[in-house]
Amino acid sequence: MRIQVVDHPLVAHKLTTLRDERTDSPTFRRLADELVTLLAYEATREVRTEEVSITTPVAPTKGVRLSHPRPLVVPIIRAGLGMLDGMVRLLPTAEVGFLGMVRDEDTLEVSTYATRMPEDLSGRQVYVLDPMLATGGTLVAAIRVLVERGVDDVTVICLLAAPEGVALLENELADLPVRVVTASVDERLNEHGFIIPGLGDAGDRLYGTAG
Repeated sequence: MRIQVVDHPLVAHKLTTLRDERTDSPTFRRLADELVTLLAYEATREVRTEEVSITTPVAPTKGVRLSHPRPLVVPIIRAGLGMLDGMVRLLPTAEVGFLGMVRDEDTLEVSTYATRMPEDLSGRQVYVLDPMLATGGTLVAAIRVLVERGVDDVTVICLLAAPEGVALLENELADLPVRVVTASVDERLNEHGFIIPGLGDAGDRLYGTAG
């Protein structure tokens, strides 16, 4: 597994405002959207392309376009939905699938409650969106669902990561081609599983606490 922390002044600037407890939900959503686009720029550096011939207003030339099958973007519901617009803005021709996962707070077991994507994902590059790589259990389960459908190239985009979550992915997915792109690997998890210093509950800060 590879992990890339995007070192850029604009990434650091937006992340600082996201962390601030005074940042309201509308501002948080806008900044998260912008930050995801910056992270997606680095995450798609290895997106597959093919050569094409075109004609400009002046002369014929060669160029590239995204190859088939198209990349698949998979947000993990619910918090991952807040990252979707920022991702598809950069990659508008990608297809979008959805994966709903929930963790039992007593057993910590992760289960899938909703999927909306093709059964056969062989040959697809998949970009998984989840704001927080905390304990890592949900992402491990999500990636295994994708691998069961034939995926052999997974890039995870998250706003923040904890060392414990990174370690779990490295241990559990050591034999799989997984890449993590994030704005920061923070200090640690606290006793409640929150990233420290983190930014709080990403889902609540994106959408509020209703329901």
